[in-house]
Amino acid sequence: MTGKITALDLDSRELSEPTKAYFAKCEEKLGLVPNVLKAYAFDDKKLRAFTDMYNDLMLGDSGLSKLEREMIAVAVSSINHCYYCLTAHGAAVRQLSGDPALGEMMVMNFRAAALSPRQTAMLEFAVKLTEEPAKIVEADRAALRQAGFSDRDIWDIASTSAFFNMSNRVAAAIDMRPNDEYHAMAR
Repeated sequence: MTGKITALDLDSRELSEPTKAYFAKCEEKLGLVPNVLKAYAFDDKKLRAFTDMYNDLMLGDSGLSKLEREMIAVAVSSINHCYYCLTAHGAAVRQLSGDPALGEMMVMNFRAAALSPRQTAMLEFAVKLTEEPAKIVEADRAALRQAGFSDRDIWDIASTSAFFNMSNRVAAAIDMRPNDEYHAMAR
């Protein structure tokens, strides 16, 4: 699969003007266009739906910090063994935390990291939602409230976890490959 972003051969179209502008903004802010966006670029509507949800969950107003949201992405992706998301979001954890070791521990096993009780409760919930969603009960939400999360925060934890479960499954199904640049970021 050398040089390919996914294992699928989808018809690439000429990028729409809004997509070109979005990709240019990614280049400017990140220094690259994430391969996940290139993978979705075969269909403007699907790309827009993906980016709208991602941007709302990961960059929008929330009681969760950007680092906490990235930690959820990594914990969920670790359970799902998602190579793309572990590489991309592991780099984001390293960058946002300023701690390369934390990014690596999160990828392997968040429980090995020196996390706050709040972060541990958040990630335990995200993992349970990933592994056993039918077993989430009021006691799980109560544990989050006890750790200091509001009901809105619980919604955001659940939504971020669910989004990455979906993304992990798509990435696995199409063998999505991360940008090489992620491997060297924030080390």
